[in-house]
Amino acid sequence: MISVLFAILTALANGSASVLQRRAAATAPDTEAMRLSLFSHLLRQKVWLAGIGLVIVAAVCQATALATGPISVVQPIFVIELPATLLLAGFLMRAQLPRTVWLGVAAVTLGLALGMASAAPGGGSTTVHGAAWVPALVLTGLFEFTLIAAALGTRGNPRAALLGLAAACGYALTAAFMKDAMARLDDGGGWVALFSAWQLYATAAAGVGALFLLQNALQAGNLVAVQPMLTLGDALISILYGVTLFGEDLRTGWWLLPELTALALIAAGCVELARSPLASGNAAPPPRVR
Repeated sequence: MISVLFAILTALANGSASVLQRRAAATAPDTEAMRLSLFSHLLRQKVWLAGIGLVIVAAVCQATALATGPISVVQPIFVIELPATLLLAGFLMRAQLPRTVWLGVAAVTLGLALGMASAAPGGGSTTVHGAAWVPALVLTGLFEFTLIAAALGTRGNPRAALLGLAAACGYALTAAFMKDAMARLDDGGGWVALFSAWQLYATAAAGVGALFLLQNALQAGNLVAVQPMLTLGDALISILYGVTLFGEDLRTGWWLLPELTALALIAAGCVELARSPLASGNAAPPPRVR
């Protein structure tokens, strides 16, 4: 399935980008938190620019995945970003990974498989019909405002977790905009219809906003606080967009029990993996993660 293949490629590229961004953002002074000057600091660091290059590669792969598959299938696959990149980093560095990392990889992988098999996402349309974007954007804006306001009232890992969830919401919104925009290519309008669609430019705006929130989350605390919120938040909010905006289907009823079990496995695995030296950036040579 093309959408699954490109979703996996997206996960690998994003995973490699995240640790590079984390290494750069961790060096920024606290005085630059939630300010555009944070970007001026990051732009002077080659490791951050390398991460942005991988983000661009990931965006191309993600657009292809969303154009060929449901958002509720594509986005949840991104939970493999962290385990896949840690394994790749360990292989390239010829490092012996501890048993806890393998347990984390197993938990995330099993959780993803259980969740996808239980929920069986699919169906739906490729575009958002009518004025459905209006209530979705209003509710998203209120949710983001609440998270950011709460984050500004705290510091350290609590701020990192809240901003990580805000970034996840931004990335999920970016994916929804991207899917709606890419559908213009298949509607007969071609590239002209794509570049004249407001969703394409909303994709860019939402993506930059999510990137800004993620850099601040990574600067505020460690990856253990950010990663689970980012990973699970992106998957769950994307599924919500898929169901409400694109009319995609999920199993409910008693299927909720294995679905919640899958979420617990993924969360536990992400926390364990985020504690790894390869993920935190304490190992040498420089690790790669997201």
